[in-house]
Amino acid sequence: MPVLIAAFAYLLGSLVAGILYSRALGQDIRDRDLPGGSGTVRQYGRWAGIAVTLADTAKGLAAVWLTQLVAPEWTAVAAFFVVLGHCYPVFFGFRGGVGIGPFMGALLAVAPVTILGIVGMGLVIMPLYKATLQQRLKLNAVPFATVIVLPLGVLLALRYGGLPELLAGAAAMTIRTVHLMIAPPVRPGGATSSETKA
Repeated sequence: MPVLIAAFAYLLGSLVAGILYSRALGQDIRDRDLPGGSGTVRQYGRWAGIAVTLADTAKGLAAVWLTQLVAPEWTAVAAFFVVLGHCYPVFFGFRGGVGIGPFMGALLAVAPVTILGIVGMGLVIMPLYKATLQQRLKLNAVPFATVIVLPLGVLLALRYGGLPELLAGAAAMTIRTVHLMIAPPVRPGGATSSETKA
């Protein structure tokens, strides 16, 4: 059962909405930015970004919610692999986003109070980061805020639930964030992509 859940969640996570949206326009957002909600806002506007965020959140919610119905003891496996699929999508050359959307959806399925608290803290930290450290670190505000907020999220999860799913999703996002910090994507022509700058 855990292998089937992992495979299902990974394949579902690999349906990265930002890439699908940009491909429908005859482009590839990854040439300029990360394919998550914030990258889509920068490249295609607010409404496109909202739609992509909702779609990516929905796949995280679906993966964990469906797992709850059939094997509730394996929801953390679903959370890890749906986020990992978004970060390293098999359908798109293993080049995806950071996993914020599916992570939010996964936690929303099991611990809505926890994820709302995490999102609230992230909305405070991101503007502070942009105003102080972003020029030096050259990393997108979303993955940076995620790394800072998640330890605080653990405290919320201990009280309101969702700790296994939080840790599992966070592990997948941490892998991707470290990967981006060590090896920033390169645009065609050799320039560093804005996905690590914006």
